[in-house]
Amino acid sequence: MTSSPHETRDDTPSAGRDAAPGGAARAGAAPPEGRPAREAGDDSPEAVVTCTTEDAVAWLILDRPHALNALTWDQRERLIGLLADASADDEVRAVVLTGRGRGFCAGADLRGGSGGSGGNSSSGNSSSTGRTEPAAGQVARTVERGAQRLIAAVLDCEKPVIAAVNGTAAGIGAHLALACDLVLAAEDAVFVEVFVRRGLVPDGGGAYLLPRLVGPQRAKELMFFGDSLPAAEAARLGLVNRVLPAGELAGTARDWAQRLATGPTRALALTKRLVNASLDTDRSAAFAAEAWAQEINMTTRDAREGVASFAQRRSPVFEGR
Repeated sequence: MTSSPHETRDDTPSAGRDAAPGGAARAGAAPPEGRPAREAGDDSPEAVVTCTTEDAVAWLILDRPHALNALTWDQRERLIGLLADASADDEVRAVVLTGRGRGFCAGADLRGGSGGSGGNSSSGNSSSTGRTEPAAGQVARTVERGAQRLIAAVLDCEKPVIAAVNGTAAGIGAHLALACDLVLAAEDAVFVEVFVRRGLVPDGGGAYLLPRLVGPQRAKELMFFGDSLPAAEAARLGLVNRVLPAGELAGTARDWAQRLATGPTRALALTKRLVNASLDTDRSAAFAAEAWAQEINMTTRDAREGVASFAQRRSPVFEGR
């Protein structure tokens, strides 16, 4: 969500209590083996939004647990870049997005990042004399260049993206998870449409994503009241694929990602595009897109391998090409 520099401080205590009763911190989803520990005090974008590739799976880990992994401007930009890199890298065939600590992502946070055009804040310009009203069009540009670009980066990533929601997912953090292709959640994870608590309109694609996932009435209920939604209820509504004990989250995410990483990568990319576009078009256009996607897909090595393995009664070996 767009926020003022004080937004995360205001949200974090309540979100943290919802996510982990008693305030006990959890380690969150474990990254691939061999990843070096982050040095204390290193809050650079490279340190707090990390990328490690293992067995053709890119693990994107938000590692800022003291702020429930709220994203600063520069961290958000790094995450957008890493998703674009995953799309373009033939050696990456699936992506896992997760966090450390009690939070998956508590929204946007300006305190640790740079401002400027496309930053997180929609609260206006500040000066030595105090905050002023935003210039005409500034808030719209901020949303378009910031939160919406982040959600689009997930939706447009050509590789399947799995969200392993280890804790609180609030505001833009909730939309970041829901934009992913598959969503796994720890039992004590919560989703919060926090915007209404601040008198704000949901941004970061919330009004686009939620009605498509749960229908308009449920979407309005979540957005109008801003109540914390436990993982089990999120699964019942269709927002989450699986709810797991915290200790099983990383292992299941790894298993799912590795299955995707050994699949027909280009066919998965085309399937993702077809499904994402299907709710925005009519039947005729959807059928035409499906036919041409199959036409394009049949030029890939994996499609030829799939057909050959069927004829030869053996398991296919897909190369991702």
